[in-house]
Amino acid sequence: MRRLNLIGAGHVGRVLGKLLAEAGSFTVQDVLTRSLESAQLAVDFIGSGRAVASHTALREADVILLAVGDDQIAPACAALAAAVPLHGVIVFHCSGALASSQLEAARAAGAFVASVHPIRSFADPAAVAAQFGGTFCGVEGDAAALDILAPALHDIGARSVAIDAAAKTVYHAAAVFASNYLVTVLDAALRAYQAAGVPEEIARQLARPLAQESMDNVFRLGAAPALSGPVARGDMATVARQQQALAAWDAATGALYQALVPATQDLARRKRGAVV
Repeated sequence: MRRLNLIGAGHVGRVLGKLLAEAGSFTVQDVLTRSLESAQLAVDFIGSGRAVASHTALREADVILLAVGDDQIAPACAALAAAVPLHGVIVFHCSGALASSQLEAARAAGAFVASVHPIRSFADPAAVAAQFGGTFCGVEGDAAALDILAPALHDIGARSVAIDAAAKTVYHAAAVFASNYLVTVLDAALRAYQAAGVPEEIARQLARPLAQESMDNVFRLGAAPALSGPVARGDMATVARQQQALAAWDAATGALYQALVPATQDLARRKRGAVV
């Protein structure tokens, strides 16, 4: 069984370490974090492994997971490469925003590198670990690394999706659109309802079926066929009146509305083209 060392063991590292160990994919060996206390907490969560205080205490491993923050990936990798032999070792990180090229120091030392990004919220690690099956993971990197990591991900119920490393930032931005900015747009809708005199609690009830039905239609039919409303109908006079009214009420919300019009017009053209 391949030996796995973890460097950094926040929520993502702990969950992956626990799942990989329980599935028998790897043996969790050593865990190194910013403090021995946090490393021990990670070991306790994982249920196996040994907390260590420094790179010099790390034993030789077959696979090393760098579960650190994005801005620490390159420095942590450089420190690892300077401290332990990496020839033939698989080194991977879990960032959704950065590519495996951040691990160049390990590659230069003879390692095979990759990135594995689980597309989940890890706010509650225990809950994620218990319900990880079916989770999509965006993967890219050296073939020799993915040949080992892909079966291990399959063993824990993950669904690997190959992504273009050169477009890693765009890939991560997709998640921001699908999650973070969706919340921003819904907030604008709720505030606009309230500006029209609708109480907040009622505003949520008004917006909920519209939002849920729209999302259901996007995932069932595709974005262009799911589009409805004034832009889809070509009623640009209504769009102009709405934009002006929003700008008079709240300049930032008016600007957000205006910024979304061109992209929505393009979507409407795609919808009309599909119908034809």
